[in-house]
Parts: sequence; C-alpha cells; structure tokens
Amino acid sequence: MTAPRKSTPRRAGDTAGGLKRLLRLQRSGRDSISDALWSRTLRTSPYARSLSEPDEVRLRELANRLLREKSFSGAADLVVTNAMRTRIALRACLPVLNLGLDYYADWSSIVIYPGDFRVHDEYMDEHGIVHREIMDLCGQSLSHGPMVLSWEAMRAEDGAPDDHDLVIHECAHKLDVLNGDANGFPPLHPDMDRREWARDFQAAYDRLCAALKSGDDNSIDPYASEDPAEFFAVASETFFTAPGMINAKFPAVYSQLQRFYRQDPWRTMSGEPS
Repeated sequence: MTAPRKSTPRRAGDTAGGLKRLLRLQRSGRDSISDALWSRTLRTSPYARSLSEPDEVRLRELANRLLREKSFSGAADLVVTNAMRTRIALRACLPVLNLGLDYYADWSSIVIYPGDFRVHDEYMDEHGIVHREIMDLCGQSLSHGPMVLSWEAMRAEDGAPDDHDLVIHECAHKLDVLNGDANGFPPLHPDMDRREWARDFQAAYDRLCAALKSGDDNSIDPYASEDPAEFFAVASETFFTAPGMINAKFPAVYSQLQRFYRQDPWRTMSGEPS
C-alpha cells in the first residue's frame, strides 16, 4: 500500500494557466462533463485525485476529447449514461496523460455490456492444430476494433482490492498492439532500450510464474501469468492503481513503465516532490 498523499505546494503560474485553459474549454461549450460529475468521478480513482491541479485540468481536457472522438454504445439493452462514459473516459486517459490521444487513434468505439459477455475464440497452437473455445470475458480489446467492457466488472472494482482497473487493463492492450501482436512489447520511446525492456519484463514474468507454481500468491494479480501480454496489462493497471505494490515486487518493471508512460504514480500518490 502507498502512503497517504501529503499536500505539496503548486506554482501559482501553473495553477492559473490550468484554470484559464479549463475556463476557455467550458466557455467554448465543448466540456460535456459538469463540475459535479467530474468531482464524483475523480473520487473513484485515487491516482486521479492525487494529480496536481494542472495535471487534473489536462486529464479533464483529454477526457472531453475522448468523449467527442470515441463512440459509446450499450449492448444487451444497456443504457449508457453520461456518468458511465465519464468514468471510462477518465480511466482511459490516465495512461496517455503524457502521451496524447494519438496513441488511441487506431480504434474508435467502446461497447459496454451489463455484465460478462461470451465470445467464440479460435487459435492455432505450436503444432498447427486449430482450437475453438467459448469464453466468458469482462473485457476485450480487438486490434483496430472496439474496446469491449463489462459495466458490472467496473462497478465491482469499487469494493475490490485497489489494484484492479478494467479500463486501464484494456487500454494497455490497445497500446501493446500498436506495433503488432499483443506480446507485452508496446512501441517504446527513442530514449528507451528494447533489450532492457525485454530483460526486465521477462525476468519479472518468470519470477511471478515460479512464485505461483510454488504456491506463493502474495504478488500482483495472478492473471498476469497467463502470457507476456497479460503481464504487461496487469502490470500497467497496477502501476496506476497500486504503484507501491509493483514498485516493491518488481522495481525494474516499475522503472520501465515509468519511462514508457512518462508518469510516476508512486511518487504522486505518496506526495513526494518530483
């Protein structure tokens, strides 16, 4: 668990500039999130609540842009409310707060089911044999296709352990496939080393699998052991929800995620100065 956030001073110029941008956005009529709704939605995300005021303003601007650029639709007769859309938009924008919405340019729609949904999957194993199976899922990210989410799963997070976030998990998959198959290797920034990323993530993945095999489940969500793609997605959601946990368990992975997302949630949530 991370330490409670301490209050830190903010430069008056940054705060004033952020407020001016927010006022301009509201006057333009493009802000579809009311102050009351934004305040309620912020309370559902400890990390978003911990952001500095300028960063929170930028997050709100990004959330408004995402609401304009992505379509939201309910499946199985679900009526999608503005509160639901805002909750999803806030969480989807956290990973790209310092990256930009261009990272989400390859997809345009979000589909929300009332609960888990059933899919038919087909895959080929290493022997060339095609397998078909039916799976019940709470989230799915299709390459160049929609993001599919279970509203029941999202609501359950309010009373679940604080290291779960379905939207961030699926957004991590969207980032992962930007340069090909989902394999836990998103497109890295020019100042990042691919060999170091592969080394640090592989070592952490192997250590997690070995720990689970020996009966030690005192780590991040065991679902991360499914494959490297799920490890990256689970590590990403934990990075933004319980950063102290992943920093303690896999510090090298935390450092890589810090460089990739260009954020430091552990420091932000603990209130330490940058």
